[in-house]
Amino acid sequence: MGLVSYQSGLIWVWSHISRVSYQSGLIWVWSHIGRVSYGSGLLSVWSHTGLVSYIGLVSYRSGLIPLFQLFFTVSPAAVCPSPGLVVLRKWIAGGVCRCSVRLDGKTVLVTGANTGIGKETCRDLAGRGARVVMACRDLSRAERAADEIRQSTGNGNVVIRHLDLASVYSVSQFAKDFLDSEDRLDILVNNAGVMMCPKWITEDGFETQIAVNHLGHFLLTNLLLPLLKSSTPSRVINVSSIAHRGGQINFDDLFFSRRPYSTLESYRQSKLANVLFTRELARRLRGSGVSAFCLHPGVIRTELGRHIEGWFPLLGALLRLPALLLMKTPWEGSQTTVFCAVTPGLEELSGRYFSDCAEKEAAPEGQDDEAAWRLWEESARLVRLKDTC
Repeated sequence: MGLVSYQSGLIWVWSHISRVSYQSGLIWVWSHIGRVSYGSGLLSVWSHTGLVSYIGLVSYRSGLIPLFQLFFTVSPAAVCPSPGLVVLRKWIAGGVCRCSVRLDGKTVLVTGANTGIGKETCRDLAGRGARVVMACRDLSRAERAADEIRQSTGNGNVVIRHLDLASVYSVSQFAKDFLDSEDRLDILVNNAGVMMCPKWITEDGFETQIAVNHLGHFLLTNLLLPLLKSSTPSRVINVSSIAHRGGQINFDDLFFSRRPYSTLESYRQSKLANVLFTRELARRLRGSGVSAFCLHPGVIRTELGRHIEGWFPLLGALLRLPALLLMKTPWEGSQTTVFCAVTPGLEELSGRYFSDCAEKEAAPEGQDDEAAWRLWEESARLVRLKDTC
């Protein structure tokens, strides 16, 4: 692997790794990445496809997990000296929501709002005049984030509420209190999530990733539907991921009780569940005035990947420097969420998948109507939800 030449103006990856060893179980970056040319000062990233795998896979042989399967299409301009670096960085940043719609008099609820893209989503929507309710597990961190948002936007109507999405009881209590205290809900952003954590089982007996990323939000959305329906036109936004591609809903073993636990398989399953839930929700709410959207925010520099660095400190060191260039900032990552929340005229696209502030096609497994219906019914059974839309 060596180093990528300073002269290329692209990335200095690592100065003392002369090779990537398959046997060592370090990192398999890409078997056909081409060559690193010290003489030309350019990184030749061309294989026959013209695609570059940024991180690729953590070696299966070592027993470690596949980490990211994220592909960047790089144009020739992107590997040129300094100007190409700017082009590449702008491309990574993706779309920006340029809609100037105000939200005065509207109420927005955002889960996982004290950090990362959730916090930046709250900041944007508060800046548009909305009443913003930040639903968070850690109230002390949430209060600090809310204080920062109030000061930066001049909007004092930013409040925090406790919510633990891993607990059916907590979600039910939160929804009850919200319905008792709020007179409207215009935008629900199901943003909170966990990524590739160890196998933890919740108090309800659920595996944590599917519990937090899907089941908690499924229950929350259904319990708040009466308020969403009385506040129409209203929107539900589910933050999914490109990781839904290749995912599979294992209806016979959702919680990895009878098969080896895989952090990546579990994460993919939960992100596919977000896409299928959005699709079925939109179908059931057709004509109600409530729209539903799901999205891929991009690969973000947030705390979401803290479990990866905790397990593999060397990986953390390897990823940190490239991350400055190849990952979005939380603000950049929040843009598609904001786009889905405020852009006029999206109602006809209810149920669809978005990325970089544009509609994109979900993976085939995310367009399976039978699986979407089955997931809804199974989710309702698991969280003991009797009345659904």
